[in-house]
Amino acid sequence: MSEPPPRPGLVRRVAAGAWHVPAGFAILVRTPRLWPLAAVPVVLAALLVFLGAVLGIFLIPRVEAQVGPTPGAYPVWIELPASLLLWTAMIGTGVFLGLGVALLLATPALEQLSRQVEVRVRGAPVDSSRSLVWELAQSLRGGFYFLLAAPGVFLLGLIPVIGPLFSVLWGGRAVALQMTDPALTRRGLSLRDRWRWHREWLPESQGFGLAGMIGLLVPFANLLLGPALVAGGTLMVLSLESLGSPEAPETPAPRDTTS
Repeated sequence: MSEPPPRPGLVRRVAAGAWHVPAGFAILVRTPRLWPLAAVPVVLAALLVFLGAVLGIFLIPRVEAQVGPTPGAYPVWIELPASLLLWTAMIGTGVFLGLGVALLLATPALEQLSRQVEVRVRGAPVDSSRSLVWELAQSLRGGFYFLLAAPGVFLLGLIPVIGPLFSVLWGGRAVALQMTDPALTRRGLSLRDRWRWHREWLPESQGFGLAGMIGLLVPFANLLLGPALVAGGTLMVLSLESLGSPEAPETPAPRDTTS
């Protein structure tokens, strides 16, 4: 009996998760009937992401004066990257916060968008949630968690040198949790269950979230990011669902006991 194929390595799993971000953009662009559902989140994101970026830029000089490297105290090869990372962290945090508020306000439209993506891929959506009220409550809990992550992203970004890196990692984690919420909530998963799901699929989840964080900094693309990431997150849930649990042990080939 042939042995099961080896599981993909860590890098391939991270790349597979990240791939669902452009896949979300692609399915959104190719499916005109999704555009009305994406319109409200896009308008809210355009306004609030812009305001968040302006807030981040406004605060940069104040924050840099407090925690940034003192000019001349370090070599240029340390000082310049540290300043660039601080700028990236501050602007990214403002955009992150603006997007979080937009997603929270657009929760009903995004849930319907996720449902229609699943209809397009599977023909019918899975719906194992306990009730509409329960599903809405779970979506709001996830949205508030995303908003509460913004201060953590901001504070980590203030740590010299390594802080911005951890800020991006944590932000990516929050993005992955939020953008898969509609699909996972429809499957009856509570907030704690959704956290467990993301731990089981950590490489794919983190790859998806990091790609989403990079997308936050791309001008104009970040305006479509909310609906595109919800579409991509739904595609990722469907893709991983077909693979079963990553923690399941591989079944060994049976021994030949006839001899």
